Amino acid sequence: MTEQTPPPPQNDAPEENEVLRAAREQRQQKEAADAAEAADRDAAKGGKRGWKTAAAAGLGIGSAAVIAALLYVNRDKIK
Repeated sequence: MTEQTPPPPQNDAPEENEVLRAAREQRQQKEAADAAEAADRDAAKGGKRGWKTAAAAGLGIGSAAVIAALLYVNRDKIK
């Protein structure tokens, strides 16, 4: 009698590459910036200016720069 083993589980989810990861991170940063901007609008109603928008924008720009640098460095490996 032969040994019956179940087939290995198949993962139908697409593998996340650099471009998909960068897009996901950018979407998350935009959502965070939108939330910070909404919080700033609420704070502005009280007469205070929000610093959260500037912090979120700085994080977004810095993260985008890092991602762009990594994609540039690995451009030969991606092809």
